[in-house]
Amino acid sequence: MTTSTTVSLLRWLRRQMREPTPTRERLEAAIANNDPSEARQLVRGMDFNDAQRRHVESLLAEWERETAG
Repeated sequence: MTTSTTVSLLRWLRRQMREPTPTRERLEAAIANNDPSEARQLVRGMDFNDAQRRHVESLLAEWERETAG
């Protein structure tokens, strides 16, 4: 299921992580498989500044609300 939130998350991810890495690929797979908990776990280990982290956390929270609802 592709929602505007997951599309936003993918776009954001690709802007922040320009080079494909194993972590980026795993995160893209989590998004493709509609697995926000896996995505959240992967994001925890990433080095983002405060603004980036707040943004991605808000996207993840919205995605979790959409999948729960």
